[in-house]
Amino acid sequence: MANTEFVTLRRSIEQLRQSVSGVRSAFGDAPEVRRLMNDLERLEIDAAELASAEPLRQLTTPGRVPEHVVVPDTPLDEAMFSDADDEGLGGYHGDRS
Repeated sequence: MANTEFVTLRRSIEQLRQSVSGVRSAFGDAPEVRRLMNDLERLEIDAAELASAEPLRQLTTPGRVPEHVVVPDTPLDEAMFSDADDEGLGGYHGDRS
């Protein structure tokens, strides 16, 4: 993330902190409020870790068209599924005809 993105993220987390503080004032130390506070703390930790992390390289080169894979719509060989269970039948292995 660029530096401006982190500034925006930190600003958003601070706004969220103010909102959660208002909720805490209204609802006290309810379990839901404690979870919100915990989530907020987790956001701050994750944002700090991301700020010091190395960005992942993009898997595709910008401007490069991904390779198209053609999937045939012809029926598959039923022998591939001869030992598979039919979904919803609870492992029935009898005659499939």
